[in-house]
Amino acid sequence: MNISIASDHAGFDQKQVLAAYLKELGHNVIDRGPDCDDRVDYPDFAEIVAHDVVNGEAERGVLVCGTGIGMAIAANKVDGIRAANIVSPAFAALCREHNDANVITLSGRFVDLSANKEILKSFLSTEFGGGRHAGRVEKIMALEG
Repeated sequence: MNISIASDHAGFDQKQVLAAYLKELGHNVIDRGPDCDDRVDYPDFAEIVAHDVVNGEAERGVLVCGTGIGMAIAANKVDGIRAANIVSPAFAALCREHNDANVITLSGRFVDLSANKEILKSFLSTEFGGGRHAGRVEKIMALEG
C-alpha cells in the first residue's frame, strides 16, 4: 500500500520511527516532511498528505502532531478526506470499518510510540465494512461544499 506520512515538529520523532515501521510492514512510504524538528505549521503538512490521498498517490495518510487534533481538523478541510484522531487500536479499526477513514492522525506527545505502532497496524489492516455504513459515509461526504 502507498502511504503518505507527515508531521509537525511535535510529532517529528515518532514520524521518523513510524515511517520506518511502515516500510518494515512492506508498505511504500511517501514522507512529506518535515526533515527536522524545527518549528513548522501543521496545516501545511496535513494539506500535502490529504492531497496525496485525494489525488490517488497514496491509499492512506498518516499525520502526527502533538495531539493529532489539529492535523485531523486541517486534513478534514480537504474534500474527500475522512481523517480521524485515534488513540487506541480498537478506535483505529472502527474508524476504518464504520467510517472508511482514509487518514489517521496520531499524538506524538500523549500516546507512546509502541501504542501508535499498534494503532497504525490496526488502521492499515482493517477494511471498510460497507453495508449499513456505506450510506452513512455517503451522507458525510455529501456535506462537502
